[in-house]
Amino acid sequence: MIDPIFVMLAGLFVKHWYIDFAHQTPKEIANKGIYLNWYGITHSIKHAVGTFMIFKMVGLSPLDSVTLAGIDFMLHYHIDWIKMKYGNKDTTQNEFWNELGLDQMAHYFTYLFLVWIAS
Repeated sequence: MIDPIFVMLAGLFVKHWYIDFAHQTPKEIANKGIYLNWYGITHSIKHAVGTFMIFKMVGLSPLDSVTLAGIDFMLHYHIDWIKMKYGNKDTTQNEFWNELGLDQMAHYFTYLFLVWIAS
C-alpha cells in the first residue's frame, strides 16, 4: 500500500514542476511582480486548482481541499510576487540562481506545511 503522505507530496511536486516550468506563460512570468496583476493571479489559481485535485484525490473533504488550495494560492502568489518584485532578474548572476533556489524551497516548504495540516 502506498502511503498517502507520499502520494500528496509526489503529486504536489509534479504539479509544481508542470505549472511553474512546463505550463507557465511568458505573460505570467512578466507580470508576477506587479501586485494583483491578473496574470500572476491566474498562475497561482492554476496551482490552487492542482492542489485541490491532489488533496481531493487522496480523500480529503471538498472543504478541506478548498481550504488547503486557498492557502497554496495565497502563499504561492506572494512568494512569486516577492521574487519577481525584488529579486535579481539577470540569469548570468549567481544571485538570480540563489534567489530562484530560495523561491523553490519556499514553495516546497509550503507543500510540507499543507501535507502536515492534511495529515
